[in-house]
Amino acid sequence: MSDVYAARRTRLRERCHAAGSQSAVISHPANVRYLAGATPKGSVLLLGRREDLLVCPGPLDDRPGEAGPDEALRPHLLAGPGGDPAVAAAGLAAAQDADTLAVEEHHLTVARHRALASVAPGLRLTDLGNTVEQLRVVKDEEEISCLRIGAEIADQALGELLESILVGRTERHLALELERRLVDHGADGPAFPTSVATGPNSGRRGHRPTDRRVEEGDFLTVCLGATYRGYRCEIGRTFVIGTSPADWQIDLYDLVFAAQRAGRESLVPGAAHRDVDRAARQVLDSAGYAEGLQPLTGHGVGLEIDEDPQLAPSAMGKLDACVPVTVEPGVHLPGRGGVRIDDTLVVRPEADGGPELLTITTKELLAL
Repeated sequence: MSDVYAARRTRLRERCHAAGSQSAVISHPANVRYLAGATPKGSVLLLGRREDLLVCPGPLDDRPGEAGPDEALRPHLLAGPGGDPAVAAAGLAAAQDADTLAVEEHHLTVARHRALASVAPGLRLTDLGNTVEQLRVVKDEEEISCLRIGAEIADQALGELLESILVGRTERHLALELERRLVDHGADGPAFPTSVATGPNSGRRGHRPTDRRVEEGDFLTVCLGATYRGYRCEIGRTFVIGTSPADWQIDLYDLVFAAQRAGRESLVPGAAHRDVDRAARQVLDSAGYAEGLQPLTGHGVGLEIDEDPQLAPSAMGKLDACVPVTVEPGVHLPGRGGVRIDDTLVVRPEADGGPELLTITTKELLAL
């Protein structure tokens, strides 16, 4: 992996030089991990004029078997507690005779930005913007492999839950059990707070589990994800509890399934982000569900659960191959509940078989 991290830093350095910056401080945790590997919490990366440094607030974690930072990077440890690695990195950049320093302004508070400027008054600070996030959009096969394993873990945890007795258990209890199962099967942890929604809560995006108990005839919507080696995937499914689905439940499920399929089938290299959203949205819109639809159909995943690209009506840009995204349309009927179906896929050209589905739990409407 050392060569991979070095190549990523080289690409970033080229962009910095093209923008007129001799050095850069990377402080956003996901970006630091992308460029330097797993590092102690709070660490920053200095892309220096003469040498790249990993500036850490404390000692490196050297436990056997634990992933660590790129061994090619020399760590610089702060002398004592309470220091700011980003401020220290600015001083180190000045010591390497840099006169410009790019920083991630979107990740810095005003106070921290001022501290960076004050430690090295001769440095001209520029904004790096979302340069690293843009580099992260297209994944290499090692990154996709981590997402694939995370998806397998999430599928396994969900499958085991579906084999258990659900009636009478609370949303909160089921969510906690799913998160425990994720860890039991090898995940670093959940990719985001697990959502379990029953009855009138079902189908809501981002629903926070409550103490409502599962009842016969409920829709049950589950949305969870696993983090594996820092990479985060997502899956969402909707089921019916204890009995054959009612006609309205079948009709609504079939509609959302059709919308989700339309979105998945539009995931081809070169497709506009907004067109993927439109493909799924128009299925629901034409059936009279335009009001209350969620603001986007999907989004990128990787070291963060919500990355670029955004598959939304106003989104700009086009899909590239090897970009993992979610497709997650849903409909919620106030007072009755609803349906959400959510998959993580990787954009692939048709010559390679089209979009690669990572989350493979059945999308059949099961009565549990």
